[in-house]
Amino acid sequence: MTTFDERENAFENKFAFDSELQFKAEARRNKLIGLWAAHLLGKTGKDADAYALDVIRSDFERSGDEDVIQKLTADLQNKASESTIRSQLTAFMIKAKEQIGN
Repeated sequence: MTTFDERENAFENKFAFDSELQFKAEARRNKLIGLWAAHLLGKTGKDADAYALDVIRSDFERSGDEDVIQKLTADLQNKASESTIRSQLTAFMIKAKEQIGN
């Protein structure tokens, strides 16, 4: 194996590792914001966990965060504005990355 091949493999492995960490961080962020939104909706316990899972699932509809934002904006209506939701997404991403050690 040439040095070029070794470098190429190293870059591919790093990309795969970084992509997996990003996916885990986004899933954790979505769970955290789902639990936050569930609290605003008055959900507790298993209902809150089920709602957070729905938020996680909503992220698989389209690429990017807009599907999550759209779901939360519709569900929260007058309980939180879109800008508040976007701010919380940012804050929860920081927290999620800390939690997974990224």
